[in-house]
Amino acid sequence: MRPITRGFRGRPHGQSEVARLPPGQYLERDFPVLSAGPTPHTPLEQWTFEIGGAVTRPVSWTWAELLALPAQTPTVDIHCVTKWTKLDTRWKGVSVDTLLAAVTTDARYVLATCDGGYTTNLPIADVTGGQAWIVYEYDGRPLAPEHGGPARLLVPHLYFWKSAKWVRGLTLRDHDAPGFWEQYGYHLYGDPWKEQRYRGD
Repeated sequence: MRPITRGFRGRPHGQSEVARLPPGQYLERDFPVLSAGPTPHTPLEQWTFEIGGAVTRPVSWTWAELLALPAQTPTVDIHCVTKWTKLDTRWKGVSVDTLLAAVTTDARYVLATCDGGYTTNLPIADVTGGQAWIVYEYDGRPLAPEHGGPARLLVPHLYFWKSAKWVRGLTLRDHDAPGFWEQYGYHLYGDPWKEQRYRGD
């Protein structure tokens, strides 16, 4: 494997770290902030999270109700489409499996919807089976607004634009359709190990 030098910051990284970098990625020690627009600020007393669409009955949670659900603390690597990877990021939140257990559906896809109008599409198979969370803490602290707080979707096995910031709900669907960045030419799926950055990759 060729050495990865782009974006070097600080101590050298070992072979075990290099092996965890998808093709074309470089190791990032910081946490860059990338957004499509201004940072929304929804008061927590007005914040809700809803699952709707192709369900028998929509369900929703207030902020307090979300925090009362069983929490998990995943430690995962994240991979941005702009080619940086950050290893061993620590989060706290609720598994999407826990939330979907509250609805009855035969849907095959989800559309994450967010404050600010951002959306992203995912197969339901990629947000179930312990692969995705609605997270509200990062590195032991409340998730900062610039990183998607108060809550964001976390789907670490796909490029990080799929981990939608400021998430407010999941719309379940029986067909796939592009979200915000996908409409502008990003890949519908976004597997970093296959370098699925843009349509046609």
